[in-house]
Amino acid sequence: MRRPFRAPPVQKTGPNSNRDIRVPVIQLIDSEGQNRGQVPTADALAMAEEAGLDLVEIVPNANPPVCKILDLGKLKYEKQKKDAEARKRTKTIEIKEIKMRPNIDDHDYETKMKAVRRFFEEGDKVKVTLRFRGREMAHQELGMQLLNRVREETAEISKVEAEPKLEGRQMMMVLSPR
Repeated sequence: MRRPFRAPPVQKTGPNSNRDIRVPVIQLIDSEGQNRGQVPTADALAMAEEAGLDLVEIVPNANPPVCKILDLGKLKYEKQKKDAEARKRTKTIEIKEIKMRPNIDDHDYETKMKAVRRFFEEGDKVKVTLRFRGREMAHQELGMQLLNRVREETAEISKVEAEPKLEGRQMMMVLSPR
């Protein structure tokens, strides 16, 4: 198949193998893991073909480069499995939002705090948002007291990432798990 006009050349991924190795002499490790010392590349290729395996460049920056006789397909498969496992283990940190009002009732507050603690156990960040309506804007100190209360109650399991600040009619604070 021809490459489309002006298309960039295809980038090969993975280590150099077989005929892509263009140095005259290499440090060879055979299929049993024995170090064979410095060997001409042509001889190493012949040994790899004889064994029905591939000659793969393991350490390209060494002088001479270190190559090993192994199954390239198996190497790529194992690397793919390892990468998939690493991706599966990483957790994306989400920011969960808890919305409150400055004159929130005690029971409602406790319910919201249970949710906050659950989010921290899951490893997520929490954005606490206070919304002021109407004349509540005249009592912003109540909102600040409420956010400080949230901060103090979660102090042992969280740290403040963004201090409480007022944006329009909302006061926000971001907490992250310790």
